Amino acid sequence: MAILKHISSKNANYGDAEKYLTFEHDEFTMKPTLDADGRLIPRVDYRISSLNCGGEDFAVACMRSNLRYGKNQKREDVKSHHYIISFDPRDGPDNGLTVDRAQELGEKFCAEHFPGHQALVCTHPDGHSHTENIHVHIVINSLRIAEVPMDRPADRKAGCKHRCTDAAMNYLKAEVMEMCHSEGLYQIDLLNGSKERITEREYWAQKKGQAALDRANAPIAADGIAPRQTKFETDKAKLRRTIREALAAASGFDEFAALLLRHGVTVKESRGRLSYLTPDRTKPITARKLGDDFDRAAVFAVLEQNAARAAEAPARSPDPPRTIKDRLQVARAEIAAPKQDGVQRLVDIEQKMAEGKGRGYERWATMHNLKQMAATLNVYQEYGFTSPEQLEAAVDTAYQKMRQTSGELKALETKLQGKKKLQRQVLAYAQTKAARDGLKAQKSPKAREAYRQAHESDFIIADAAARYFKAHGITRLPARKALQAEIEQLISEKDGLYNTYHEQKQRFKELQTVKRNIDQILRRDEPHRRKEQSHER
Repeated sequence: MAILKHISSKNANYGDAEKYLTFEHDEFTMKPTLDADGRLIPRVDYRISSLNCGGEDFAVACMRSNLRYGKNQKREDVKSHHYIISFDPRDGPDNGLTVDRAQELGEKFCAEHFPGHQALVCTHPDGHSHTENIHVHIVINSLRIAEVPMDRPADRKAGCKHRCTDAAMNYLKAEVMEMCHSEGLYQIDLLNGSKERITEREYWAQKKGQAALDRANAPIAADGIAPRQTKFETDKAKLRRTIREALAAASGFDEFAALLLRHGVTVKESRGRLSYLTPDRTKPITARKLGDDFDRAAVFAVLEQNAARAAEAPARSPDPPRTIKDRLQVARAEIAAPKQDGVQRLVDIEQKMAEGKGRGYERWATMHNLKQMAATLNVYQEYGFTSPEQLEAAVDTAYQKMRQTSGELKALETKLQGKKKLQRQVLAYAQTKAARDGLKAQKSPKAREAYRQAHESDFIIADAAARYFKAHGITRLPARKALQAEIEQLISEKDGLYNTYHEQKQRFKELQTVKRNIDQILRRDEPHRRKEQSHER
């Protein structure tokens, strides 16, 4: 599974890049490793070559070009870009990948995607984690010294600088995937999210924390005592573990939130996304930063599965208990499995080929479109549509129903939040009853003032609750049991309404996809219709 990483550098000393590629460096401090005599230790079994340097040293050629075009002279300028293509450790024994072959692939990739840039291409046989994964380093000067055939002037003209945007990075990832597929190497989908998203910063925090923990455990183990903790966990790793434990025991979102709250973690849903707030943070961590296993779709899928299992439990003999890991693996497999009766959008092959996709993608897209055309026509006939106009009317109706249910759901959520806030105020006011009764028992104004000062915090809470009751026109406090029953009833109504909304949304998406596919099959999109109308005139 080849991965692609990018690092931009503002270091004006281009020789440091070559020094890093050819000499050993400490994996934590990134400083050169020295031998007993204080000399640099060369790396073992590496390949290195330069491109577009005109026979000069890479550093000299880059500085000469910068002076020629008057670029990269300021401290804040990005001087170079460092790309790393790291191959799967299994590619060596299983697919015959060698250091020389990886160097050839790196040089070809660099010449094809970074034309006009001075570059260093270096291949190492092993990484700092010692997993024997062959990886290629591509270091390019940010300045382009030759005009290349690109669309935009900024990407074409000599004297302009390379920019690594999100779109450019996605394009390079797609090309790495294409390269690995064509070479028969192991590869994963780099364009979609990962189950656990480990950033570079979290990776190094775990490595350094584990090294520190090992050093602390060394004297304990030397005394024959087993250390309590042998594996270091980052804050995000602890949060992932806590979420998984709560998911394994919950069958509804409210129960899931309550279980997390026992560990001090608050889960919040906003705009269809989940975020988690730990006690030691003021800013929540979004599910996107934790991984796809923790986003809204994955969480609700596991909760629905748990609820279905709980509903089926009385009707059949209970299954033998399974581990949390097994349950999550089953849930992930169900989420990742493609729906056989689902309809996906057709791919615009011409547009994708214009964006630079290869022949392999064209073959896949052609087969994909044929399958989706058949699925689209099946759904079209199942609904009993006889014309595209009926389909369009059905899409509009489904959208209106979904929006109506969404409005009802928001109104119910607002009412539920108001009841919960009232419950908190009633509870807080009831807890101050002893202090309020004590104030009434005081005989003189001076005694009442002293008593109030002694119980100031209680009276602040009571006054705040009284202001809330007055602002909302509440003259008689509701019974706490009745209020709790009303909240539970609202939660039940919300869950039922949300299920209805989810079904309506799925139906709308399906009809919308069918409509788009039918329009693409019949070429009934709006620009073509306007063009035909103008021709008729």
